[in-house]
Amino acid sequence: MELTTMEAMIQGKAKLWGNIFAFTNSMALRCALELGIVDIIHSHGGPITLSQIAAGIDSPSLNIDNLARLMRLLVRKDIFTTHHQPSDCGEITLYGLTPHTPRWLMQGSEFSLQCVKEGGTAFSKVHGCEVKDFAHKNPKFNKMFDDAMACMAKVVAERILWGYRDGFGSINGSLVDVGGGTSEMVAKIVKAHPYIKAINFDLPHVITTAPMHQGVAHIEGNMFEAIPNADAILLKRVLHGFSDEDCIKILKNCAKAIPKKTGKIIIAEHVLEPNGNGPFDETGLVFDLIMMILALSGKERTELDWKKLL
Repeated sequence: MELTTMEAMIQGKAKLWGNIFAFTNSMALRCALELGIVDIIHSHGGPITLSQIAAGIDSPSLNIDNLARLMRLLVRKDIFTTHHQPSDCGEITLYGLTPHTPRWLMQGSEFSLQCVKEGGTAFSKVHGCEVKDFAHKNPKFNKMFDDAMACMAKVVAERILWGYRDGFGSINGSLVDVGGGTSEMVAKIVKAHPYIKAINFDLPHVITTAPMHQGVAHIEGNMFEAIPNADAILLKRVLHGFSDEDCIKILKNCAKAIPKKTGKIIIAEHVLEPNGNGPFDETGLVFDLIMMILALSGKERTELDWKKLL
């Protein structure tokens, strides 16, 4: 596939995702209004720190990390501004108001609001359990969720195959797609590189509904316990669903499953660029709020976050 054709496809997919997840913008804005963030900043008479915003919110167990993620998207959407001020402890970020914000947004999903005030996920507050447990108990939801993940895999598969074509071409044995869902991604890899022996590895309730693909074997299990041995391991959009601590556990199990000298772990994840102009940079911030709703410790990560983790 030519580069120009690929770039045009990426631009189109980015716009489509932007429309699909546009609801997060209004969700984030409502959350900020319910928390009174505009009024808190306005009452200080100028830009203030995240800690000062948190201090003005009436909540005994505020999740300041989720508050930072909320503010990051709203800064991108020009609801708030950021100013960087040097200090003895390094650079401090101050959050301010745009000229139009106080006029229209002073004194303004109930459950997304609770995520910031209390932590946890909006999904668990509504359904009483996390997504994977709900999917395990509800076959209809499980199929819908798996179909959605397969659709997402189709969107990014061509880009991954093209961008890492030499890497996949160098695999001379087996590949395990950890958390591979219904095997959409690994099936495309095998189609492009038929000499690879592929394994789709996921939880039992996911594997049960996974379709058969030529050259792909399905194995059920738990990535936190053990991962099938292979020459290479693929983690596509898996680590963003977990905390740094859990990611390290997963990566250690991956390291145990591959040859010490020749094995490879392939990680395909979004890298947040809060101020970037790339086709998916704003979508990444939206995805981060989606993770705040769905995944207890999940989050999208910046380049610095990834460097610290890896």
